[in-house]
This record gives sequence, C-alpha cells and structure tokens, in this order.
Amino acid sequence: MENRVVELDVRPQLRQGEEPFGIIMDAFERLEADEIFVLHATIKPVPLLKLLETKGYTNECEQLAADHWKVTFKPSN
Repeated sequence: MENRVVELDVRPQLRQGEEPFGIIMDAFERLEADEIFVLHATIKPVPLLKLLETKGYTNECEQLAADHWKVTFKPSN
C-alpha cells in the first residue's frame, strides 16, 4: 500500500517576506500517521528539518532551482 502524499508550497509567502512556520506546522499536525509531507520552499529549511526529526520524520532535500527546494518528510517508523 502506497503512502498518501500531502504537498504544501510556501514559496509565495516566503517571496512576500512572510513567515510560513505556522502554515507548515498546521499542515504537519493534520497529517495521518502514514502520510508523507512534501514541502516546497525558496530555501533549505534547516531548523524545520531538525524539528521534524525530533517528531519522528526523516527527510530528503532536493534543490530544483536556485529558489526552489523540495523537502520530503517521511515517518521513520
């Protein structure tokens, strides 16, 4: 059975100088236990990577363009 993927793109908020942490955490907290979370951002979100690791998620970061990072968070269990 394949895990469902939930995607969130916060590049528009980041480009407008907004802080998308609340939006990201709201989406993350609504995830089901087996769902994969894919985040699109303009920068590599290092503090977020560390935070979600403490919540039991592994991550894969891929830079798609100078201002486009795709980060995939998967439950580690």
